[in-house]
Amino acid sequence: MGASARLVRVAIMGAPGSGKGTVSSRITKHFELKHLSSGDLLRDNMLRGTGFPRTLPQAEALDRAYQIDTVMNLNVPFEVIKQRLTARWIHPGSGRVYNIEFNPPKTMGIDDLTGEPLVQREDDRPETVVKRLKAYEAQTEPVLEYYRKKGVLETFSGTETNKIWPYVYAFLQTKVPQINQKSSDTP
Repeated sequence: MGASARLVRVAIMGAPGSGKGTVSSRITKHFELKHLSSGDLLRDNMLRGTGFPRTLPQAEALDRAYQIDTVMNLNVPFEVIKQRLTARWIHPGSGRVYNIEFNPPKTMGIDDLTGEPLVQREDDRPETVVKRLKAYEAQTEPVLEYYRKKGVLETFSGTETNKIWPYVYAFLQTKVPQINQKSSDTP
């Protein structure tokens, strides 16, 4: 990249299960951005936009440490997220994620590659999901309002990542260098 390259800091917010991980991995595939997890952020003081900041004091502290250029909010209806999360099953050994609705294993409850059993995280059980979503909403509403007032909030609404992604992609094309300029087709 030439001398005109500049650092662009994008935070991605969204309820648990709203598609932050999927959107983040698509962004790093198509754009010259690094992807760091909120867990990494807490461990290494690095920034990746996967739901941090979650509270107003965190947002303010983040602003003092870094200049956030854009906050992308993935706005997915809670009912959709609840369905999505409770349909999620994981292969503990590899981290492979299955969804019984749109990415089911070949045999229910069994990992396609190893034949080992899949597990459902405690976090993905229906009663836990409802609690997590309510807590997320209560905690992050002031954070979203904070970024809205600063003029850096972009909200992308939809029920599926594949429907939200083209809007995220088009938006980021105006902000970030693409990895492969020749490939102008949509991802």
